[in-house]
Amino acid sequence: MADIKKIFGRNVRTQRENLKISQEKLAELCELHRTYIGAIERGERNVSLENIQKIARALGVRIPVLFRGVEK
Repeated sequence: MADIKKIFGRNVRTQRENLKISQEKLAELCELHRTYIGAIERGERNVSLENIQKIARALGVRIPVLFRGVEK
């Protein structure tokens, strides 16, 4: 079974890079700390539902986009 934290983090990074924004800028848009965003992208954090929503909004994507590749 794939590690959901790593898949989520990889998808966040991909979406952020598509927008050509830094981790710092994403953190600012989410009202989260830059190091927290970095830890998410590395698959080190178990992100709360509230923060998933903040990240999706800041990236301008629907929440399911951030879970693409997770096994059903």
